[in-house]
Amino acid sequence: MQDTTIAARGLVLLGCGKMGSAMLAGWLDRGLPASSVWVQDPAPSLWVHGSGVHVNAELPNNPAVILIAVKPQMMGDALPDIAAFGGGDTVFISVAAGTPLSAFEEAFGAASPIVRAMPNTPAAVGRGITAICANAAGQAALDTAEMLLSAVGDVVRLDGEHQMDAVTGVSGSGPAYVFHLIETLAAGGVAQGLPEDLAMQLAKATVAGAGHLAMEADEDPGQLRVNVTSPNGTTQAALEVLMDKKSGFPSLLPRAVKAAHERSEELSRG
Repeated sequence: MQDTTIAARGLVLLGCGKMGSAMLAGWLDRGLPASSVWVQDPAPSLWVHGSGVHVNAELPNNPAVILIAVKPQMMGDALPDIAAFGGGDTVFISVAAGTPLSAFEEAFGAASPIVRAMPNTPAAVGRGITAICANAAGQAALDTAEMLLSAVGDVVRLDGEHQMDAVTGVSGSGPAYVFHLIETLAAGGVAQGLPEDLAMQLAKATVAGAGHLAMEADEDPGQLRVNVTSPNGTTQAALEVLMDKKSGFPSLLPRAVKAAHERSEELSRG
């Protein structure tokens, strides 16, 4: 599906919180006409109202795409309102966590093209990564989903929905792990005598800068770690704590990812 098709037939954005607003901003920046977008949201922001899109208006008869960005607990109320669009060539894309493809097939019919996506919160600043998969009828719609979701960051395609729970454990929930790393790194600086605001500034900038370097450098993260670790130096002393096989990251982070993975499985089963 081309941009021109979406512009001609329309795109419906169901839910326009932080994630929805970030996607909408990206689409408009890329040239999608505001007149081709219909936003359905109980409390749209002033920015949404001023963007030129249709807000809580009657939907087009045959939209090209309906992107579902409501909270999972609101899904039961939201899906019946758009069920009538199922069974045709309208592409349904969901960015709601924990709702499997089967739930959408039940609502819209298995013949409907449905894409399930797992973005993460850095998408709100255009630096996210989103994993996508589709039902049997939606394989051809993956190109459309990738085009739309790339407005807020990188997009990767999964071999199948069976990988989505693991993705949740790594990138879906992962930003929270990094935020906690920032918290605890700053706390370590305070414990060594730094003022709280300075310690937090150093921790935020260090994590952000290291992440950017990891994305831009030719070397893999392991080599980047080696590059900054002088023999018997300060970094090595710290890494001996962090790389301890029993108490350090090699044990801790896989356990965290496993816990998130298992909880994601539980939520998907209802």
